Amino acid sequence: MDLKLYYKETCPFCQKVLRFIKNKNIEGVELVDIKADEANEQYLIEKGGKDQVPCLFIDGEPMYESMDIIKFLDEKFS
Repeated sequence: MDLKLYYKETCPFCQKVLRFIKNKNIEGVELVDIKADEANEQYLIEKGGKDQVPCLFIDGEPMYESMDIIKFLDEKFS
């Protein structure tokens, strides 16, 4: 399963997901900062349809909303 989390440092909802990943020691989620490279933000908009973060791409399919992402990761990695 290919997991990529698109985020930005200043977003509190992104920070909530990042803390969850760190606290649960979840490995295998690629972290992509949309402000580190303009191409990252463009990919998010093109593939996800909007520039909303956090966005977890699961095998190329976007999932939005921090609590939905946390619930998915909790079920997958518990």
